[in-house]
Amino acid sequence: MADMNIEKARHNMIEQQIRPWDVIDQRVLDLLQRIPREDFVLPEYRSLAFTDMELPIGHDEVMMEPKLEARMLQTLAIKPDDKVLEIGTGSGYVTAMLAALAAKVVSVEIEPALLQQAERNLATKGIGNVTLQQGDASSGWQDGQPFNAIVVTGSLPVLPKALKENLQVGGRLFAVVGTAPAMTALLVTRINSNEWREEPLFETVVPPLRNSQTTEKFEF
Repeated sequence: MADMNIEKARHNMIEQQIRPWDVIDQRVLDLLQRIPREDFVLPEYRSLAFTDMELPIGHDEVMMEPKLEARMLQTLAIKPDDKVLEIGTGSGYVTAMLAALAAKVVSVEIEPALLQQAERNLATKGIGNVTLQQGDASSGWQDGQPFNAIVVTGSLPVLPKALKENLQVGGRLFAVVGTAPAMTALLVTRINSNEWREEPLFETVVPPLRNSQTTEKFEF
């Protein structure tokens, strides 16, 4: 795709997909303009980098639609001194945007080959405030906690309490919870040591996070 066509496609993505989905945070809009999404997709999908659809990134995983990525970032209202946990690194595109907004990002990916792909993509962009870790964070992540913000890039049938406990008081978590075709994007805010507020945002469908638990475990 020629440079002029890429910039036109990027502009159209922002104006025709992102803004109509109530994304008005200028910081997020600037990031969409500045961070080249086309460099984080597989070469064979480069011409589709700005389309309103999920894109395969290999290993049975996908990138979210651009509008969902943007809405997620806006919802979390990440501050420059925040420490962020991302569960599901994928190709590293959302990771790169989180890194531009936050002080530090810990990003966990269960698939080693995807983690290597993300590492290459982020290194190419000179992004240095990200710690990539390989592992299963579907039920929480102890290394580096607590976090000011948590992003879950795959859906969860239920939201594990352990994941909410990775938040600092005042911290925010974005996750898509439920099973297809009924999933809800949630903003979870930690109120104090044992209380969280859950705010339903919108309905959507996102592929499930690998190994996510299907029922909440009871605690006695």
